[in-house]
Amino acid sequence: MPLLLEKPLKGLLSVCVMASMMVPGQAQASVVVPAGVTAGVAVYDRQTATFTEQQNADLQFRSASVVKLLIALDYLWERGPDYSVPSADRTRLDAMLRGSDDDAASYYWVRNGYEQVVNRMVVRLGLRSTAPPPSSQRGYWGYTAISAADVVRVYRYLLDSAPAPVRRFIMDDLRQSTRCAADSYDQYFGIPSVFTGARAVKQGWSGFGNAPMTCTGGPAPVTRPAASVAGVDLVQEALHTTGTVGQDDRTIVVVLTLHPDGTPYAKAYNALTGIVRSLSVPGGTRFAGSSFGTWGSGVRVRSAPTTGSGQVATVPAGVDVLVSCQALGQEVVVSPYRNAWWAYLPQFGGYMTNIYVNSPDNKLPNIPDC
Repeated sequence: MPLLLEKPLKGLLSVCVMASMMVPGQAQASVVVPAGVTAGVAVYDRQTATFTEQQNADLQFRSASVVKLLIALDYLWERGPDYSVPSADRTRLDAMLRGSDDDAASYYWVRNGYEQVVNRMVVRLGLRSTAPPPSSQRGYWGYTAISAADVVRVYRYLLDSAPAPVRRFIMDDLRQSTRCAADSYDQYFGIPSVFTGARAVKQGWSGFGNAPMTCTGGPAPVTRPAASVAGVDLVQEALHTTGTVGQDDRTIVVVLTLHPDGTPYAKAYNALTGIVRSLSVPGGTRFAGSSFGTWGSGVRVRSAPTTGSGQVATVPAGVDVLVSCQALGQEVVVSPYRNAWWAYLPQFGGYMTNIYVNSPDNKLPNIPDC
């Protein structure tokens, strides 16, 4: 049985429950940014060559792991015409792009000249707001300055101008992004929490701690990065979602966010996902369901509504979930609660006992039976 956190009163409906259903494929009206959150947003429809959303698109943020796109591109740049990659490098690059492995990023950052990686890519791609970390912190590739508009430029290069082997290498890895990152963070916030079907993502996070194990149960502790440098905030918690959505990578979606210092990971995860949910994203197919808050730590998602069925995922502590339907299954007892209803979570592809859903009754309101 998972380690429990504070249980909300069952007589009170969680404020996290959303009143309306999320309809697959339906575009939302405007960008919704929670109070206290700073967001840089750019959504570019490649089919019509237009932006459907732009907000603070040129504002600089520290990149966190989003800079790994530039590290990978810099590595591949001079490897033509066949762009062959030695086996050891392929293993490192796959780990860096799919599971956001930091050791792999540091290996190429040092080997290829620290800030020179960024300086070269700025010139090659015509980036306007991207800059390397300050010289006093040149070893911190995650302190690279980026903007939403520049990240769109990176994806447009990858999709429209890069040599085919380079495009396939990087985009195929982004399509295989894993829920659990190398540092055990659950990195399916933002784009992967909102859109099903065709998508490719590169995520970023900074300031939440070194070993939160959000994929395996524990809440993320908060650490304090260095102070702001050259106008780029290095203090507030950063959480970014970037990538493409829709058939043939129709729409590029970039949402970069900063959260008030001390914000828990789950709160930032929920806020960023909410912002993405509010965007107009042509070609995107959304997960159907209603959003509910959760409680508890290490709560398992099962392949069927029983505790003996296979585990398919773990819900990060305090993260909101979409529920598309519910099923009567094995009764679960967590004193003083008993519940035989299980919620189906389309984002996770399995069932979670309703005990850990913030709702006053055993059966969730306005949710159909599976």
